[in-house]
Amino acid sequence: MQAFGDTLPPIGYVAFCRDHSDECRPARRFSDRVQFSAAKFGELQTVNDYVNASVNPVTDLDLYGKVEVWTYPAAGKGDCEDYVLLKRRMLIERGWPASTLLITVVRDENNEGHAVLTVRTDSGDYVLDNKRKDVSSWSDTPYTFVKRQSDRNPLVWISLLPPELTPQPSISASNSR
Repeated sequence: MQAFGDTLPPIGYVAFCRDHSDECRPARRFSDRVQFSAAKFGELQTVNDYVNASVNPVTDLDLYGKVEVWTYPAAGKGDCEDYVLLKRRMLIERGWPASTLLITVVRDENNEGHAVLTVRTDSGDYVLDNKRKDVSSWSDTPYTFVKRQSDRNPLVWISLLPPELTPQPSISASNSR
């Protein structure tokens, strides 16, 4: 997964961090990658299975009356970001370094925005996804990876699209007439 420099975080994530600032600070214990094993893979699969089975998918508009709300699942309901946040929290509670658990924005098979959790290991990056039962390598997903959190600072987001593929604003910010 190649990075192409800093980019803006999703607006829903900015609001989430405003409300949950303790969860958006750089980790005290930095780890570039987790040493991977069958037991570690089992933990990923267990958390992915549990969250996917215990949360029913519903849009933010249906649940909150707003287009974009990043939070933990409410009353067993949530959208993709809610799944990701819960999986991340559960893995941190199990001792996984936060710096290896990166919220990632992708374009799915319908070219729609979607969030997954990328887990950085010494055997490659794996994806936990509410649309898929099995934890898989990021390269085995049908997704276009758009951006993800920085492993050094969760408030910084990194573009995963080459500059020539990054959408440009259609309106100039200049003050020219």
